[in-house]
Amino acid sequence: MRKAVVMAVAVMSGAFALPGLAQVGTGPGVTTSELAGLCAATEGAGAAANAAVGYCRGFIVSAGQYHAAVAARGRPAFCLPDPTPTLAAAEESFVAWARANPQFGRERAVDGLLRWAAETYPCAARRTARANR
Repeated sequence: MRKAVVMAVAVMSGAFALPGLAQVGTGPGVTTSELAGLCAATEGAGAAANAAVGYCRGFIVSAGQYHAAVAARGRPAFCLPDPTPTLAAAEESFVAWARANPQFGRERAVDGLLRWAAETYPCAARRTARANR
């Protein structure tokens, strides 16, 4: 357990460079197209691919958790369906959306991710589905 914590802290602090992030710009953060590239990596295809997939999943989960906390106090940007899609399905959908919408590729990754989620999981559709039950 201690080894895993030390490794996680080292990675988060930048002690180990994530090879998949070597091409990420030096601006204010990761862009939508860069995140989509990381999410497109094939898990199990080596250390760099595994690091890219881990970064992608951590980013998506973190953004989702933050959205849930903020949305609890107001209007959500998106509403997940029931049953909730798997993380792998969300990754694939986001990558496909990013490729189909290159005009948003230079946006901050969190902005592109939320734009994708709002388009893919609109709250109006969820309210309509509940009303039809």
